[in-house]
Amino acid sequence: MRRVYEPRDLLEAEMLVGMLEAEGIDAHLSGRHLIGAVGELPVAGLLGIHVDDERADRARILIDTYNAAEPQQYEEPDSFPGELLC
Repeated sequence: MRRVYEPRDLLEAEMLVGMLEAEGIDAHLSGRHLIGAVGELPVAGLLGIHVDDERADRARILIDTYNAAEPQQYEEPDSFPGELLC
């Protein structure tokens, strides 16, 4: 397995692992259980996303594409200004 990305927090890590798995890439998140020891361990480098060597290039492309994405423009409806519609 190869480490392909170092997420900044557990939320990003879980989301990216889910995205990779949705694309058919088995991903492993290392360091998940070390987050509780942040006061005693260095903060940087605890989390890492690992994939099989042959899937590493595809995983990096997907993660880079995600990181480069811009939010879509949203037009608020006139009928409910300032309210979130679900």
